[in-house]
Parts: sequence; C-alpha cells; structure tokens
Amino acid sequence: MKKRRRSREVQIGNITIGGNHRIAVQSMTMTNTSDVAATVAEIKRLEAVHCDIIRVTVPDQDAVNALPEIKKQITIPLVADIHFNYRIALKALETNAIDKIRINPGNIGGVDRFREVIREAKARNIPIRVGVNSGSLEDDLVEKYKGVTPQGIVESAMRQVEILGEEDYHNVVFSLKATDVPFMIESYRGFAALTDYPLHLGVTEAGPKGSGTIKSAIGIGALLADGIGDTIRVSLTADVIEEVKTGFQILRALNLYNDGINIIACPTCGRIQVNLVKLVQEIEERVATIKKSLNVAIMGCAVNGPGEAREADIGIACGKGSGLLFVNGKVVRKVKEEEIVDVLIQEIEEWEPNQNNYEQNANNIILME
Repeated sequence: MKKRRRSREVQIGNITIGGNHRIAVQSMTMTNTSDVAATVAEIKRLEAVHCDIIRVTVPDQDAVNALPEIKKQITIPLVADIHFNYRIALKALETNAIDKIRINPGNIGGVDRFREVIREAKARNIPIRVGVNSGSLEDDLVEKYKGVTPQGIVESAMRQVEILGEEDYHNVVFSLKATDVPFMIESYRGFAALTDYPLHLGVTEAGPKGSGTIKSAIGIGALLADGIGDTIRVSLTADVIEEVKTGFQILRALNLYNDGINIIACPTCGRIQVNLVKLVQEIEERVATIKKSLNVAIMGCAVNGPGEAREADIGIACGKGSGLLFVNGKVVRKVKEEEIVDVLIQEIEEWEPNQNNYEQNANNIILME
C-alpha cells in the first residue's frame, strides 16, 4: 500500500471526503425520483447497510420538485445527477435540498452553460462532482489522440479544472470513469498526478454482480492501493444493496474500513460434514447491518478450523453435524448444526472484546485456501 494521496477536503452534507477522512461509499437509486415514497424507501434500505452518500437522477422538473420532500425523510447526503439539461441543474440547486450536484461537462451543452452551473453552485456553496466520461469525450480530443484514450480523458478533465479556476470555485470532486479497467486506472493515475482535487472512483457500467464485482475490485482496488481515491461507487446491474456491500468489502480487503463484521470462512472440500455454504450465507445476511468491528470465523473441518476459530474474536469449528464455539480464543461449548447461526448472532450481539486478542486480529478478511 502506498501513502495516500493528499487531496483537498470537500464537505458533502454531514460527510467530509478528501484529506485524511475515511473513504466514503456511495450508491444510486433505481427508482423514478419523482416517486418520493419509492425513492425514500430505497434510500432507507441503503442507510440500513451504512451507505454514506446517495445519488438520484434528476431528468426533469417533476424530479426537481421531489427533492425537498426526499431530503426531509433521509439522513445521508443527497446528490442530484444531471445530464444534458443545464436548466434542470440550476433548478435543482435552487431547491437548497441537495448536498452535491453531479454534472458531465461533455453533455451539459457547452462551456457557457457549465459556467452558469458553477456560479449557481458557488453562490450556494454546494459541491460539484465533475464526471468526465469516456463516452462523452470532446471531438477535438478524439481526433488529437486518434480515438478515446486515457490521455484524452485527462486533458478533458484538466480543461474543466481551468474553467473552475477561472470561476474561482474549488469545492469540487472529479471522476474519470470508464468501462475498461486498465483504461480507467490509467486515467485516474494521470489526473491524480496533476491536481489535488478529491476523486470519486468507479468502473462505470461494470455489469452483473459477478463480473462487475471483479472489475470493480480490480479497478477501484488498484487505485486505492496506490493511495488514490476519496469516495467510491461499485456500479452493478444488481440490487443497490450489493453495490454498498461490495464497496465496503473492497475497503476492508485493503484495511481501509474497520466497522462491520469480517467473516473468515474456508472453502468447501470433502472433509466438511456440515452445510457450510448455507451457514456462511445466512450469517453474512444477518450481520450486514451490524457495525461492531470483529472477526467471525466459520470453519468447516479440523484441519484449519480450531486454529482459525481460536484466533478470531468469535469462531465456530465444525465437525459432524455440530461445531465447537470459540469466544476470545477460548472454547465455550459444543453447538448443534441447526443452532449455529442463531448462537453466533447472539454471541456477536453480546460480544465484548478481549483487548489484546481484538487488537491483534481486527480488520482482516481471510479466505482460507
């Protein structure tokens, strides 16, 4: 892990990104924003899994009108996502119901309109996320670089930096997303070397849960390991909850996030005599909203089971139709297979750390091989 790039701080509602602040995890609703009840319900689900910032699409005046009512009913920062219509961007800002606005200068309608949005955001001190995208690169840059390239994306972003400087507004976050992972990584690295603006990381249109998770973990993870990135979104064609869960898993894998249950689990093999896959899946679902920081080991056999269970804060080492329960390194009792999930959840809820054991083992996700 390289030392984290020092970026300027930007306040988004009650979340500060950049500087030494922790990396925030974002998502975006799939609802029609003008349907306030549906949108709020989805945001509440995201709040339950500790999503830090939520973005909603704002394509028309009906969506603009819904923003104040949505804002009243949620606790996390609200971001308005605008494409094509700069007037809608201005109207969204005028509601004073948003904590940030996301625009793409490549499709907002030209420099003059971009300047109008900047000036309105500056007057209200609302941060802007400037999204430079491989799908909307300026024609002259496509011609200059003989196609859409990371170099062209970086130059496009630097044009926006120049405009923001002329308007003397720097309460800004940048993103340089692409669907191609090496392209995305090179773009962010190039821009990060030239500015101190905070960066929102993501592989855009990453795809379904399986392949999209892999692309995002590689792209976002590579940059985070370089010390680059201040906030992330995993873009999946899946339930939005999966985006947030995957985002936090990426951060935990790099020791960049501490809250939540770290599950230690072995793969299946012929030695296992319990339904380990089912046990792990049930535990993972039930601990999703728990913010305690501890390791829970769910081990399938006697080879690595007792050792890993003993070293975790709470562990179960399974045998034939049962398992030994460990808490803070000590055997507590034997548990029947059908009781393992409920027993582990109860232990997690009641757990108090043995400080030495906790400090030694916290903040790791281990996949035994």
